[in-house]
Amino acid sequence: MARILVVDDDAAVRGALSALLEYHGHTVELAHDGEAGVASHARRSPDLAILDLTLPGISGVQAFEQIRRHDADALAIFLTAFGTIRSAVEAIRLGGFDFLTKPFDNDELMVTIDRALAFRRLSERVATLEADLETKSTFSAIIGRSDAMRDVLRTLAKVAPLDTTVLLLGESGTGKELVAQSLHRHSRRASKPFIAINCGAIAPTLVESELFGHERGAFTDARETRPGRFEQAEGGTILLDEIGELPLQSQATLLRVLQEREISRIGGRKPIPIDVRIVAATNRNLAQAVTSGTFRSDLYYRLNVFELTLPPLRQRREDLPLLIEHFIDRLNVRLDLRIQGVTPAARDCLVSYDWPGNVRELENALQRAMILADGPMIELGQLPPALAPAQPTVTAQSHPELPGRFEDVVAKATERVERTLIENTLVLCRGNRTKTAAALGMSRRTLFTKLKKLRVLSDCEVDDET
Repeated sequence: MARILVVDDDAAVRGALSALLEYHGHTVELAHDGEAGVASHARRSPDLAILDLTLPGISGVQAFEQIRRHDADALAIFLTAFGTIRSAVEAIRLGGFDFLTKPFDNDELMVTIDRALAFRRLSERVATLEADLETKSTFSAIIGRSDAMRDVLRTLAKVAPLDTTVLLLGESGTGKELVAQSLHRHSRRASKPFIAINCGAIAPTLVESELFGHERGAFTDARETRPGRFEQAEGGTILLDEIGELPLQSQATLLRVLQEREISRIGGRKPIPIDVRIVAATNRNLAQAVTSGTFRSDLYYRLNVFELTLPPLRQRREDLPLLIEHFIDRLNVRLDLRIQGVTPAARDCLVSYDWPGNVRELENALQRAMILADGPMIELGQLPPALAPAQPTVTAQSHPELPGRFEDVVAKATERVERTLIENTLVLCRGNRTKTAAALGMSRRTLFTKLKKLRVLSDCEVDDET
């Protein structure tokens, strides 16, 4: 609930408001005049202030003006007598949320308070989203406070401003493209383009056309001249993602481009100078690829000027709670959901899982769970089956207390219920079978048959109603 400041010189009004607000779960601070209200607001930073317009000393409007000087987002509802409505309108013009006339209706007041607090939450959410947009230009966009991630951030801070080639290594889903974007944003090329291309997603016959472009008529489908990704990145940074998937023939062409710092479009006759920063990324072991002959050693050494390895998620488990919170907040906005978090059991499962798909797998798992969630919290059963521990299957062989057939289970359960009911009724009827049968709605003969079948005995059996 909210922290609410009440400023009114009438002790009875203060007491009534305090009782009403506390009844609805709010925390209340009280002040008897404008100066005390301003001081209390500065100390406590309440979510909402309720101000009487007519106060001894400075007025409610003047108090609100002073409050706004130290808290530009301060929110206030004003209480006014009928004759001072014009002043209330002035208070609204200065940024007040609403006003009510005295004597006020409790229900109307609570509705107005709820609206004001909802407005505050919305304003704070907008501010958070705006702040998130700003942090995309800083390293704080990379979530993590583990020692492993702190080392990565320290390294990024050193290499980002330098115009050097960087080779990013790490498993799939560790955030290599995000790191590449951060390198670009903290470089002298930040105002120029950042172009990313997945070398493994291009058909081998189209790699050179994608990277270096082509002239009109260079091949059958080349109906117009098209610049390649290197030209598009001119002055900025190009990310060659999954560089280990580049065909050998294209590797030779890329090596020449890196050496000469110029490209030639397919079908072109004139070399085009380029000025780009190269960032390459791969989840493969390029050193082994060099040994096996699938990656050129000269290109490997040309790219491996500054190598940075990103740790897998299983090696920085302490970052998981932060990442979980981050993705839930982000997915709430994207999917228009209201998920508040995960249950302790689900959190334990998320933290203990090894995450072979790393951060990308975590985000996908949370998105699935948020869609399936029935309430405000993600439950263990809503996580992907690969994450949740397998539940043992109960069978007749694994659980000796349970027979294998459904009919047998029902029959035994029915017998237990009947025996308990008859025994209890016999006790209440002091062993009188006639009264017991009547109480159970059956004949005395039926009761006697069940007594024999269920082997129900009573120490105080009575055959008549004496």
